[in-house]
Amino acid sequence: MVNEIDIPKISQSHLFGIKNLEIDDIKKILDLANFFKSKNKEKNKNYPLLKGRTIINLFFEPSTRTLISFEIAAKRLGADVINVNIERSSLRKGESLHDTAQTLGAMNPDLVVVRHGTNDASKQIAQIVKCPVINAGEGINEHPTQALLDAYTIINHNKKLEDLIVAICGDLEHSRVARSNYYLLDKMKSKVRFVYPEYFKPKDLHKYNVETFNNLKDGIANADIVMMLRIQNERISELNLPSTQDYFNQFGLTYEKLKSAKSDALVLHPGPINRNVEIEDRLADDIDKSVINEQVENGVAVRMSCLSIMVQ
Repeated sequence: MVNEIDIPKISQSHLFGIKNLEIDDIKKILDLANFFKSKNKEKNKNYPLLKGRTIINLFFEPSTRTLISFEIAAKRLGADVINVNIERSSLRKGESLHDTAQTLGAMNPDLVVVRHGTNDASKQIAQIVKCPVINAGEGINEHPTQALLDAYTIINHNKKLEDLIVAICGDLEHSRVARSNYYLLDKMKSKVRFVYPEYFKPKDLHKYNVETFNNLKDGIANADIVMMLRIQNERISELNLPSTQDYFNQFGLTYEKLKSAKSDALVLHPGPINRNVEIEDRLADDIDKSVINEQVENGVAVRMSCLSIMVQ
């Protein structure tokens, strides 16, 4: 059963970010995701490629979609999965990240999935454990599997990434999702726009080859993809933000504003959505426009692909 498909190799031994990946790596991950998506639609969804392997999900920040997606992906591949409960771990007793990584490494896992509030935490852990590490979102640095599943979702709607106009909108300053998506889309020759209110202007904007807009309707004009971002309240300090209603009026995506984009434009959002703040409630649930639920579904297949490739 597990010999139905060859698992490709990629240039990286860890998945720290899209920035490190080659174009061929991205294509291999997304191509393999096609196989797992088809398996996930079968009655028996298991494909025990990783039977006997142990995967640790080490999440220092709250997560619903990403954590559950990685857990389901690993279990469908037959792996033993350990979710580290930070609230009940020695980290709450003052244990350092270094000591935690040493402890986990001593247990000989086959892969560690890390979510952390600090940039480059996954690299720090990878220096200690003797197994591949996947970054499941760290600081405002990167969230590579989110960008991969976003690209996979776009491609599945028969949209080639080359020359695609993608408007990434909202809290650009604090978004690791935006940065990973930029790296992927730029590699694949999409035309990326950053659309943000001035108070969410990225401090590292000079690093990105993008068009910039401070008006949502202008920023999404003639766009193929409108990617809305969550306001990262947990990362915001010393900012005078407008009321949620004022933000929605200015930067919330509505049917009326979406008319500025192409008629077949897709609406994406990494979740969780602040409804009627970042996106109009009805629009978020409109399956003819929004592919938000598809993003969640595709996340399992893409993460199965990543786990299979990294654990060989």
